[in-house]
Amino acid sequence: MVVEVRKNLHPLQLNGLGKRDVRTQFAALPYRVSRGKPEILLITSRETGRWIIPKGWPEDGLTAPESAAREAWEEAGVEGRISLHCLGIYSYLKALDSRDRLPIVVAVFPVKVRRLIEEFPEKGERKRKWFSRKKAAARVDEPELRHMIRDFDPSHLRD
Repeated sequence: MVVEVRKNLHPLQLNGLGKRDVRTQFAALPYRVSRGKPEILLITSRETGRWIIPKGWPEDGLTAPESAAREAWEEAGVEGRISLHCLGIYSYLKALDSRDRLPIVVAVFPVKVRRLIEEFPEKGERKRKWFSRKKAAARVDEPELRHMIRDFDPSHLRD
């Protein structure tokens, strides 16, 4: 995995949470600029095939953006430059079984994609596809993520 993390901002710090409290995940918003317009890389979830962005649980020894970058690599084969700027937070309910759901908040970090690697850990489990901001926003289920994607402008990133 090759990931360059920009070091001019402090990473997001979150404290540990109780067993049944809201849990935190970190996500990458993979993007590129094509013909002067940003495009967003979405992937499918393993269980339902919904369009999502790469995300996962915090990893010991990694900062929030580093965890997001690792998820982008494992789930989508993304190599790129992750920003330490948290783009925003969205929430969803993760189904644990047929009756129990766990509230999750997800901190999103943009990653400028340098290249997509053909062989990556979850290749056979997911599809990946580039979309315009408008089309990507229309394909995700979470309203806060939809707004983040629709309004995303990489020229406004601070780092």
